[in-house]
Amino acid sequence: MNKIINSFTETFTYDFWTDITFWMDFGGSLLILFLFLLWRKLFTKYFFKIILAFSQKTPTDLFTYIVLAFNKPVRTFFVILGIYFALRTAPFEIIEPTTLSSLMRSSVIILIAWGLFNFIPSSSILFSKLTTKLDFEVDKIVMPFITKILRFILIALALSIVLEEWDYNVGGFVAGLGLGGLAFALAAQETLKNLLGGFIIITEKPFTMGDWVKTPSVEGVVEDISFRSTRIRTFAQAIVTVPNATVSNEPITNWSKMGKRQITFELGLQYNTSRASLESVVRSIEQMLQAHPEVHQDTIMVRFDNFGDSSLNVFIYFFTNTVMWANYLEVKEDINFKIMEVLEKEGVVIAFPTRTLHIENNAQEELKKEYVRH
Repeated sequence: MNKIINSFTETFTYDFWTDITFWMDFGGSLLILFLFLLWRKLFTKYFFKIILAFSQKTPTDLFTYIVLAFNKPVRTFFVILGIYFALRTAPFEIIEPTTLSSLMRSSVIILIAWGLFNFIPSSSILFSKLTTKLDFEVDKIVMPFITKILRFILIALALSIVLEEWDYNVGGFVAGLGLGGLAFALAAQETLKNLLGGFIIITEKPFTMGDWVKTPSVEGVVEDISFRSTRIRTFAQAIVTVPNATVSNEPITNWSKMGKRQITFELGLQYNTSRASLESVVRSIEQMLQAHPEVHQDTIMVRFDNFGDSSLNVFIYFFTNTVMWANYLEVKEDINFKIMEVLEKEGVVIAFPTRTLHIENNAQEELKKEYVRH
């Protein structure tokens, strides 16, 4: 700071009214900065649109994604370049040339990393399109996770290169981390568990993005998975963030992976139902299910199961083709109505819990005598 103040003090001790060279150099520096800012404006308004239009005519979207990713870094580069040349041609020295060069190289590294950081998600999209063309399936949850890993590696590399540019010993810094690795591991046990849990989820693939899952902790639709946690949106539209270590250690029911959905119940009929009517009801319900377009035909069971306490119980067991909750309920309702139709046609009534009390004649006489006596 003192050096900058001294530089300004020494510079402005000149007689500015007579030192025309100083003002010309100073004006030239400002003109250079203005020209670079103008070039940035022209690039944004005209050249970028031309380049983007040209890139969209290419056979693939690769060039378009590159142009979009490096748009802001290139615009920022014009500003940095203008400041750099303005300072180099200025009649006074604010920053030493070596420091200025280091700042310029560091800025270029950061801008390149910025562009690549923007491009990484687009490369994931391109990779997904490529795997689709090659008929090679990649789980949807893998790509966002890989994107996060690549971005983390990119930031680490950019930071290490910038530190090397400023003569910091990155190797010594990493070695220092190695010496303190034990303490770090003890302090970050939960973080490491969550990271390992994330890798387990990615490799075992118990669910993917958009799946409806249920665990002892939460039930909802999977929205995202990161290094630390999995985000699940509940049916009340709330976001629940569950640590990966918890998710990977819990039993997970993935409702979206169901090929069919089960319906099972017992139909209780009155005891005064005749054998012929009961058999006709069982066969009619079975035939109805076999003819129903929304019933999975692999497993259909309709059987007179047992003599209940107050009803003749018919066991009904089948699956629906749909697994969507709303459609499942529609199919279930339609089948219930058709079962009622069968019962009405056969004149059979559904039983409800009843008890009949039988009293023997001797007991009745004793009760009458007891009543008369009193």
